[in-house]
Amino acid sequence: MKVGVLSELAVLLRPKLLAACRRRGSKGRVGRVLVLIGIGAAAWPFIYVAVARLLSTLRGVEEIGPLLAARLLGLGLLLFLGILLLSNLIASLSSFFLARDLSAVRSAPVDWLSLYTARLLETTASSSWMVLLILVPVLAAYARVYGGGLWFLVAVIVTLIPFLLIPAAIGSASTLLLVRVFPARRSRDILAVTGLTAAALLVFVLRALRPERLLNPETFRNLVDFLAALQGPASPWLPSGWGAEALMGSLSGSFDPFDLLLLWSTAAAAFVAGAALHHRLYPGCFTKAQEGNENVVRRHAGWRWLEWALAPFGVQRRELMLKDVRIFFRDPTQWSQLIILAVLVVVYVYNMRILPLSTGTMISRYLVTLILFLNLALTGFVLAAIAARFVFPMLSLEGRTLWLLCSAPVDAGTLLASKFRIGVVPLTGLALVLSSTTGVLLGAPRGLFTLNLLAIVGLGCAFTAQALAWGVLYPQFESENAAQIPTSLGGLLFMLGALVTLGLVTLAQIWSLRGFLVSGLPGREPRSASSGEFLLAAGLTAILCLAGTLIPYQLAVQRLSRIGRWSEES
Repeated sequence: MKVGVLSELAVLLRPKLLAACRRRGSKGRVGRVLVLIGIGAAAWPFIYVAVARLLSTLRGVEEIGPLLAARLLGLGLLLFLGILLLSNLIASLSSFFLARDLSAVRSAPVDWLSLYTARLLETTASSSWMVLLILVPVLAAYARVYGGGLWFLVAVIVTLIPFLLIPAAIGSASTLLLVRVFPARRSRDILAVTGLTAAALLVFVLRALRPERLLNPETFRNLVDFLAALQGPASPWLPSGWGAEALMGSLSGSFDPFDLLLLWSTAAAAFVAGAALHHRLYPGCFTKAQEGNENVVRRHAGWRWLEWALAPFGVQRRELMLKDVRIFFRDPTQWSQLIILAVLVVVYVYNMRILPLSTGTMISRYLVTLILFLNLALTGFVLAAIAARFVFPMLSLEGRTLWLLCSAPVDAGTLLASKFRIGVVPLTGLALVLSSTTGVLLGAPRGLFTLNLLAIVGLGCAFTAQALAWGVLYPQFESENAAQIPTSLGGLLFMLGALVTLGLVTLAQIWSLRGFLVSGLPGREPRSASSGEFLLAAGLTAILCLAGTLIPYQLAVQRLSRIGRWSEES
């Protein structure tokens, strides 16, 4: 890359860096950093301890343990690779075509390669930082269990750089081709196709891997067939496989530089191919993207039913809730994600159905109980992710029109209550469907089933209130894409706080039912849980969920009521 291109690249990236530093250097910076450190210190240990204990158990298994650990890392990187591809597809649409500063940048005497590189780096940063935050405790656990030192840290840095650049370059090029095919500013169609493609690929990959076979080793004829099944997630043709081999090789002392060569050469090839497409197609695609959208308002039967259902809340509250629904469905970056969510729910329920759990033994009862608590944790994590994607951006999506609501005869409590209702109803509804369906499929006992439903409803309310609170504290009115709002500092703080709430609720239930959970195992007398244990678990769950709902909600109302003074501070 020429020196002139590098200097232009620095000029293009400088405004973004200055804006980020200014936001972090504003009033309250120390408090925000302390909150981030505190919540991170509370959330990361959950991931670190869980992964470290699993790896320690696997390491104690002769011969097959290290192979399982390597395959686990490969499967995790494959999952992250899919998330990065989808995230970069959405983020590149905003970075390359919908950003407000593109008109000024395009009219400036800037080399096309500098513009492409700057936007690619911006897309990579906005799409990858949350994946990096999750990878930190996971890789730290691998380093702790397998004795990784400074060399492992170097291997991680050298491996992750091309691993993150590859999906960014592919996602940006794919978005460019989609904009080329679809006429005008049809981001709605582009993101719909993206969601459907990602959903189809997800179903295909999960069903092709057939992970449920690994839970029933008796179905394999011999150990060779079982080891062959383990090879499924780690493909020699995917960057996730190369990254896993490079990282595990640095830990085991069998490092092969060819894996890094594959990663870096693929990243370079993806960058060159993306730059060539950008040079050839971007001017025409950018011109198409400036054309106007369709603005046809249709009153479907479902909309009239929604107006009727919300009528008991009064005219003011009903119109506020209908406004949020309109904002949601007018933005294709919001509603298009419902396609992927629906497919994930179907795959999740189907995998629960095919779990090979026999009935009639205490070990099976223990496994069912364990899976119920794992299901609670996983469902809670899904709820937190959905709240971060749909509830957290609600206030930020008001944009510059928020002053209209502030000047209208609407108090902060009414405005926030409407957003809470719109968020909590679909969130808890989805949670109840997931929890009740999986509970019936697993044949859960009535007491555990009821306790699970109570926890899910409480977590749905808590996550909705917390998402609104963090959205009020850290709004992103300047964001050009709703998909980028959850990746802000406030979105990170909400996810970390939600994970802490979920961990406390799960631990409270496990501690209350600890005697029942371990009964029936070898060396212990089987027994049923007493009503006192269930009441204690239900009470602790209710207290934690109420605290996690009421405290953030009241803080959000107080903060929103001072929105005028807050606007002056910002």
